[in-house]
Amino acid sequence: MIRVVLVDDHELVRTGFRMILAQQGGIEVVGDAADGEEGLALIRRSEPDVAIIDVHMPRLSGIELTDRVRKYKLRTRIVVLTMVSDSPFPKRLIEAGASGYLTKGCPADELIRAVRTVADGKRYLSPDIAAALALGQIDGSGESPFAALSTRELDVALMLARGETMQAIANRLNLSAKTVATYKYRLFGKLDIDNPVALASLARRHGLLDEAS
Repeated sequence: MIRVVLVDDHELVRTGFRMILAQQGGIEVVGDAADGEEGLALIRRSEPDVAIIDVHMPRLSGIELTDRVRKYKLRTRIVVLTMVSDSPFPKRLIEAGASGYLTKGCPADELIRAVRTVADGKRYLSPDIAAALALGQIDGSGESPFAALSTRELDVALMLARGETMQAIANRLNLSAKTVATYKYRLFGKLDIDNPVALASLARRHGLLDEAS
C-alpha cells in the first residue's frame, strides 16, 4: 500500500486529489495539510511514502518544504504539482530533492502514474518538463531573473516577498540575522531591486507568488 499525504492551501484541490487517489487500488491518503509548516509536521508524524505538495503555500513554500524533507533525511518522496511549468521551479525543486514534478493541468491518470513511479524509487517529470530539461531549456539561464539566484537565495527571496521579517527568516532557516542580511544584499543586487515591495512585485510577475499573496 502506497501511503500518501496532500499539502496544498486550497481545500478544493486537496479534496479533488483525495477523490482521485481513493479510487485507486494500492494507494491510501493518510492525511492532508493546508500550508507548508503543517505539511512538514504531518510528514514527520505519519512518514508517508509520497507527499503531493503545492509550490505556492503560506508559511513554508514547496521549495522550502522539499528542502527540509531532504535535510531531515525523511523517507518520504516528494511530488510537486504547480501552475508554474517554466524556470526556475523545475530545476530548483529537483535540486531541493523533489522526485516528481507535474502541472495542475495534468490528467488524473498522470497523477496516479507519478505517485506509483515515485513510490517505486524513480523520478517522474511531466512530458513537457522532461523534454525541456533534455533540451537544456531549464538550466537556470532562462529569462526569469530569479534563475540567477542560488537555492538559498531563492528561499530568502520567497520569504521576503511574502513579508516575513529578517529575524523570522533567520529563525526558520537556522541562520544568523547577519547571514540572512548577506543573502538579501546579494539577491537584491542580482535582481536589480532595492526593497521588499519591488521584490514581491517581481516575484508575482514571474509566477513565484500567487496574485493574492
